[in-house]
Amino acid sequence: MDTWQRRTLIYLVGLAGVILGFAVAYDYGMSAFEGEPREFLHSLQVVVETFTTTGFGSDAPWESTGMRLLVIAMDITGVVLIFLALPVLLFPLFEEAIETNAPTTVERDLEDHVVICQFTPRGETLVTELESWDVDYVIIEPDSDRADDIYEEGYHVIHADPQSVEGLEEARLTDARALVADASDQVNTSIVLTAREVDEHVRTVSVVEEPDRAKYHDLAGADHVLSPRQLLGESLASKVTTGVSTTLGDSIEVGEDFDIAELPIHRGSELVGTTLAESGIREETGVNIIGAWFRGQFVSPPSPDAELDGSTVLLASGTARQLESLKSMTLSSVRGFRRGETVIVGYGEVGQTIAEDLQTARVPHTILDRQEKDGVDVVGDATEPADLRAAGVEDARTVILALSEDTDTEFATLVIRDLNPEVEVIARAEETENVTKMYRAGADYVLSLATVSGRMLASTILEDENVISMDQQVEIIRVDAGDLAGTTLGEADVRSRTGCTVLALERNGTVLTDLGPDVRIQYGDSIVIAGTDAGVTRFKQLY
Repeated sequence: MDTWQRRTLIYLVGLAGVILGFAVAYDYGMSAFEGEPREFLHSLQVVVETFTTTGFGSDAPWESTGMRLLVIAMDITGVVLIFLALPVLLFPLFEEAIETNAPTTVERDLEDHVVICQFTPRGETLVTELESWDVDYVIIEPDSDRADDIYEEGYHVIHADPQSVEGLEEARLTDARALVADASDQVNTSIVLTAREVDEHVRTVSVVEEPDRAKYHDLAGADHVLSPRQLLGESLASKVTTGVSTTLGDSIEVGEDFDIAELPIHRGSELVGTTLAESGIREETGVNIIGAWFRGQFVSPPSPDAELDGSTVLLASGTARQLESLKSMTLSSVRGFRRGETVIVGYGEVGQTIAEDLQTARVPHTILDRQEKDGVDVVGDATEPADLRAAGVEDARTVILALSEDTDTEFATLVIRDLNPEVEVIARAEETENVTKMYRAGADYVLSLATVSGRMLASTILEDENVISMDQQVEIIRVDAGDLAGTTLGEADVRSRTGCTVLALERNGTVLTDLGPDVRIQYGDSIVIAGTDAGVTRFKQLY
């Protein structure tokens, strides 16, 4: 018996008892106070008519005070019981009637889909990526309320246990291209083991929170084991280590001697304070600016009037020599590293990864953490000005905030910016929705754990689609010419119609990068484009 049925039973039993009680009292009152005895059935009828407001007063007027008080009590009780029935019985009944419950099995034919076991913030990014590639998915959520909520939000979800054979079979795992285990470390190993029982050939991707437990996921049979926090730490550290020299570092090779790189502009760079048109980037380096992040928001193509600052990250394409020339322009004109110039705030898994990368790059750094442990230079609170001063924030060139609580990161950013207005603040965000607030607080560069890990999952799963995912919001893909074959780039007008930029044409094994509006796309060509998820989706829909 569910809650609504139990409430209904209690209400009906209570109502019957109250009606019978008033019927007995009314029957006695008519004899004792009015001197007009009634049959008990008549007394019961009067009480029911009064409670239901369908008719009353057949015995009126009553002369005695006792009967008048009894009738008043009957009227009030009847109204109270009617209004009580609304929230207790009728409202829940209506809610149950219109409530949308998540299904327990896949309601349509699915093939080559991705099975996502439990829904997390990084799962939202993963789903966005899958949808941009028209790849079907189904989420298995064991919590019924959570499953109902995300089902109402429009996600493809079933309510089932991902650790059970039945649950994975309901998601049609045997027809899937991959399974993503995204719960706790222990649950993920159980999901992988179950997946192997259902289909030993399905590709499994397991997310591990504690890197030292990765080997157990391997032993369970996972094909790929991903550590999001380690990746986040490496990404944050790269914003400092790539500034040690003008060496380009990581880049994406599109063709022979033609690469794409993500280049953050550092505080003190000659580019800060100029617009894209005034910067002379194109004239001095020859690179093509595909897009840019302005305080975490990706714009492609950026406006020539867009102002560059210490939070701007450029996405550029060109030869290695051209990109290295642009790299030198993005660096600070004075970059003499000294002890304590980089301060790492927070020494958890992310902070330790950052410290290891800085150590490898021989970048001097100071570590501040709330707990005293090996590797920590200053023990203190990241939100206390005195502790930040002790860590050398006032003289630092860069501060990397690797805190697990976003509210602490936001407050620490405000304090750091007050102590040292010129310092470069690089921050970690646990939740994607807090990225904007961190930029408003004064951070120069923010990476979201959910975004980085979600795109990492997508990149792993979609490797057969030739997709290259960067840290945030942009994809670089190769696609067949399709409907564009036979047209010139000027006629296609890809940039204005989709927001994507055509980077190169691949023709007979040769990559053509010197593209003008008169270049004609031929049948059999492959096109390399860059754009946001939405832009890529528009491109595929149009062409």
